[in-house]
Amino acid sequence: MAEPFKNLISTRTVNTAGRHLQRVWPRFNRAAFERQAASGLDALEFKARAMQLADALEATLPDRFAHAADLIEASLAPPTALDADGEPVGLANNEHGGADEAGLRGWVVWSLAEFVARRGMDDLPRALACLHALTQRFSAEFAIRPFIQRHPNAVFATLAQWVHDPSAHVRRLVSEGSRPRLPWGLRLQALVADPSPSLPLLRALQDDASAYVRRSVANHLNDIAKDHPDLVAGWVQTHRPGASAHREALLRHASRSLVKQGHAPTLAAWGLGRGLEGRARLRLSAPFASIGGDIGLEVDLHSTAPAPQTLVIDYLVHHVRANGGTSPKVFKGWKRVLEPGERCTLGKRHSLRPVTTRTLYPGRHRIELQINGVVCAEAVFELHAPPHRPNGP
Repeated sequence: MAEPFKNLISTRTVNTAGRHLQRVWPRFNRAAFERQAASGLDALEFKARAMQLADALEATLPDRFAHAADLIEASLAPPTALDADGEPVGLANNEHGGADEAGLRGWVVWSLAEFVARRGMDDLPRALACLHALTQRFSAEFAIRPFIQRHPNAVFATLAQWVHDPSAHVRRLVSEGSRPRLPWGLRLQALVADPSPSLPLLRALQDDASAYVRRSVANHLNDIAKDHPDLVAGWVQTHRPGASAHREALLRHASRSLVKQGHAPTLAAWGLGRGLEGRARLRLSAPFASIGGDIGLEVDLHSTAPAPQTLVIDYLVHHVRANGGTSPKVFKGWKRVLEPGERCTLGKRHSLRPVTTRTLYPGRHRIELQINGVVCAEAVFELHAPPHRPNGP
């Protein structure tokens, strides 16, 4: 069985952090730090572990923030290496949270950066310098957000300089740290309402040499699309002509949610502004299915167009909710170029296993076939409760 993700921050992480902090500051109360950081750690989930470790840092590092920041930086390992594509090497699978013989790196940096966010708010230049160092050992994307919220003009002035930083880790922080809706991170409501401060940064980074940076820019634009879809459609329209292969891929990733939603201006920006010219039929493998199983989808297409058609084919499942209503979710299907007069059949299995973000309820479910944002066929099935399996041999 795979090791639980939360164990990326473990008692071993705590002990190694204590050792490195004591190495750079012999007066550090390592025993008190490790006792507080490790207390009841096994019962905590991942984020709670990171926050408890930050609590212990607050209790044991020097009161003067600049002194504490000096010690944190001295305890760090060398910057994390990047591969030929600009991707960080080795962090995702580091089983000890990144703490190693060379110093601190990896997931433990989340706690170190959280300490900076808590204690460095009144010493902005020193705090940002520390985050600049920390992000090169993992990421400071969560910690920089309170600074953006409290000191937006000063932080954005610094981010404008960091877009030219030689470190891809720092350039990624410019985009990732200022995402309006970063998962697990503080929501930057001012940027949700008006993302314009970040747009010059994204323009400067969208052709970055590092795939690590470009992927962050795409996710940042996808965040913006949730609140300002027409802005992102216009971004694609403006920046796609003459785009390199890397930028084309970034723009596709940035507009993925809008394409799935059938947002007309985005579809037009990708040359998908028209629905299917022809006929479509959707068939299901059975009129019913059980929670925990799956159901087959089969799509028949027939083009009546005189020219090839580029089609993005998705489907919406209208899930039954606990109150008896329904809510649709778009699932990715196929992308296909249909030649004049061509007929084709496409098929796939749709999983009906519950996931953490969605509870499935029995009832009548409708599936709609969406081609280039236009619903052109539908089918229904009854979803039943999972079969009862009695206990025992």
